[in-house]
Amino acid sequence: MAANRCKLAVLASGRGSNFQAIVRACAKDDFPVEVACLVTDNTSAGAVKFAEENDIPWKYVDAGKKRGRLQPGAEEEIVDVLENAGVELVFLAGFMRILRGPLLDRYKSRILNVHPSLLPSFKGLEAQKQALDYGVKVAGCTVHFVDASVDGGPIIMQAVVPVEDDDDFDKLAARILAEEHRIGPEAIALVASGEYKIEGRRVISKTT
Repeated sequence: MAANRCKLAVLASGRGSNFQAIVRACAKDDFPVEVACLVTDNTSAGAVKFAEENDIPWKYVDAGKKRGRLQPGAEEEIVDVLENAGVELVFLAGFMRILRGPLLDRYKSRILNVHPSLLPSFKGLEAQKQALDYGVKVAGCTVHFVDASVDGGPIIMQAVVPVEDDDDFDKLAARILAEEHRIGPEAIALVASGEYKIEGRRVISKTT
């Protein structure tokens, strides 16, 4: 088991497949990160069931009824949960709320998000459908740092997925998701290692 492993919190709202991929990566002896806790705004999320099955602490935070937004006080509550768990790094795995305040301040350049498009193309919801509707020949996914913009922080890693002529939403989304599961843990490991630098908007690995 890697010594002095970085403590990671995952924020998730849905089925939790990216959360599962991260947990499995963290189970490897040489992985530099451990999952300290899961935070969710949805007690019915698949991520919660997986956390319970794997003895990972989880916390529900009432984010409010407004879609995509966190109600006043929710971010402060999340910060309290993370600080109590000794969290150093945060990963948004399908967390369907926009961060605006205290969480960004407390974990500046320490929050990562995975998005199912090749940013800056197709920001926001249903990125796979946006790509299909636009008629692109390649799609993909992006892991980026989270800032006050929407899907606009510096890009850490990307993976390209070809768009086939017979693709529908489900087919394309499934292939993109497989790449999310791959580059999500890779990006987490890179940031946790500190072996990178940011020049302007470019995230550059020091090992390449």
